[in-house]
Amino acid sequence: MLQEIGFNGGVPITEEFFAENIAGKHNDDIAAFLFPDDIQWGLKFTDDKETMFRRLAKEQLEPVSGIYKVKKWIEDRGLKRAAVTNAPRPNAELMISRLGLSDFFEAVILGSECDHAKPHPEPYLKALEILNVSKDHTFVFEDSVSGIKAGVAAGMPVVGLTTRNSERSLMEAKPTFLIKNYDDPKLWAALEELDKKSGTSTDAA
Repeated sequence: MLQEIGFNGGVPITEEFFAENIAGKHNDDIAAFLFPDDIQWGLKFTDDKETMFRRLAKEQLEPVSGIYKVKKWIEDRGLKRAAVTNAPRPNAELMISRLGLSDFFEAVILGSECDHAKPHPEPYLKALEILNVSKDHTFVFEDSVSGIKAGVAAGMPVVGLTTRNSERSLMEAKPTFLIKNYDDPKLWAALEELDKKSGTSTDAA
């Protein structure tokens, strides 16, 4: 879409540009960064982007490998869980529904419905409040730099997923560790350690 409107002289943006300036960020921030001279027009552009995303997601959305295995692990232990996202509500609800997770999440917290979106910790702090859990017994899965920063700033251990962004950029946000997907042996070793800590209640956001 940027190429169509002649952004950057019509030269396609790079994966690195996307990861650094767009991925995981709230549309208000994206619009202000891409179109500082006309933010209102930029917001219309990002709205159109989301419409296109939803159309493509209906056809192409695929679950990250191992997600249903983790889902079962969480459900078997009766953990509370929330989805915390900078995505617009129609996108979040579409993706959650398409992945069969509508009954899984007890709450969906949107950056746009907080005073501050990620990378600010507020969306995760709101999730803790809604679930009525302590940050000391909670962990986060995140796949963006802004998301990892938000979880870390909220005081929780964050497992970073390298599904889109580079390991280098994700590590700079200080996750506890990185995994390639939910089948990663590093994740299951960590979950096994959690299981060994008997009497400890843990929740996932």
